[in-house]
Amino acid sequence: MPLRLLRFGLNKTYKEPRMFRAPATLKDEYDVPATLKDEYDVVIIGGGGHGLAAAYYLAKHHNITNVAVLEQGYIGSGGTGRNTAIIRSNYLTPEGVRFYEKSVELYKGLSRELRFNLFYTERGHYTLAHSDAALRTARWRAEVNQHLGVNSEVVDPDFIKKHNPEIDITCGGHQPPVMGALYHPPGAIARHDAVAWAFARGADERGVEIHQQTAVNDIEIKDGAVTGVHTNRGFVKAKKVLSAVAGWTTAITQMVGLRTPLVIHPLQAFVSEPIKPWLDTIIVSGSLHIYISQSTRGELVSGAALDPYELINTRSTLDFAEGLSGHLIDLFPCLSGVKVMRQWAGLCDMTPDFSPIMGRTPVHGFYIDAGWGTYGFKATPVCGLTMAHTIARDEDHDLIRAFSLSRFERMTLVGEKGAASVGH
Repeated sequence: MPLRLLRFGLNKTYKEPRMFRAPATLKDEYDVPATLKDEYDVVIIGGGGHGLAAAYYLAKHHNITNVAVLEQGYIGSGGTGRNTAIIRSNYLTPEGVRFYEKSVELYKGLSRELRFNLFYTERGHYTLAHSDAALRTARWRAEVNQHLGVNSEVVDPDFIKKHNPEIDITCGGHQPPVMGALYHPPGAIARHDAVAWAFARGADERGVEIHQQTAVNDIEIKDGAVTGVHTNRGFVKAKKVLSAVAGWTTAITQMVGLRTPLVIHPLQAFVSEPIKPWLDTIIVSGSLHIYISQSTRGELVSGAALDPYELINTRSTLDFAEGLSGHLIDLFPCLSGVKVMRQWAGLCDMTPDFSPIMGRTPVHGFYIDAGWGTYGFKATPVCGLTMAHTIARDEDHDLIRAFSLSRFERMTLVGEKGAASVGH
């Protein structure tokens, strides 16, 4: 038994340190209820991975510590806690590839930097192609990836079968057979809630305040600039406000009178009962609308494409579970007897070009980190890094210039649907 655990169990006076200061008691004594300060340099709306990462990098790289992170629920209760934790950079556009490759680079050193095991493991990511058109897109993506130094290649069915022996290349004759795949060796998974906790602790250690159960009711604007936010705990002055709330973005942008092309769709997933490790890769099929990986606890984590209706709701449905299960069995007949343990849904804020909206906005001091659809988790560290730069210097970071809201007026879209629609 570890000595640390023994000390914790036998010593009545020993206190296990908190991950971060208690949200309602922001003093070391943990016995004096704290209130929001009258004014902050930066207010971040959203206590998910993106908001917490931005707070962390603001403090670490820019020495901006008078920051409040406001979360209406609890840390990681939104999209950060409702995703399937796939990390990759095999995108289609040069802008997307550079952006996500930086995120993969950051992820690789994040456990050491944040002093917390994020269970980051490289698995290899296969995007299966069931048609000539899908195979052409795979080749296109591979060429873009290789040109930018990202490890991706198109592989044939024999290669897929060799490294995934349980897969049925013919899909049982119920679906078009697998003709090849885009293979991305650096494709990885991580523990999503650990990423949120680690960034929260890192930000807290540098003086950032994290306030849970704190909802934003309105944002005050004067002469086209942010002056503060109204919360359920009172008004807070701030000249800079970041919205990082994913599926709730449209509610926040309405407060500042900002129009965006975002639409919100539910996205469902489920996990199986834990079973012995057998799937050490990540398998995605755009034709079957499924993806699957196995967690470090042995659960099979699987999901599908967006629900086809606009709805701000996290309900899950039997129709989804039945459809996904059928397609999984087409691809992996060995799973027919495995039980589904739990099912859930998240909210996806989608843009017309399947790329995010990031950076400054026409409202001075209001910054946006949105439009993440099904691919926000993999961008967590790079979003924090680039948004912290953007807020601190009031200029968009080079990596996110292409993702500005104004691109929809200029019609300079970043078309990423071919690499982002299912391969979460």
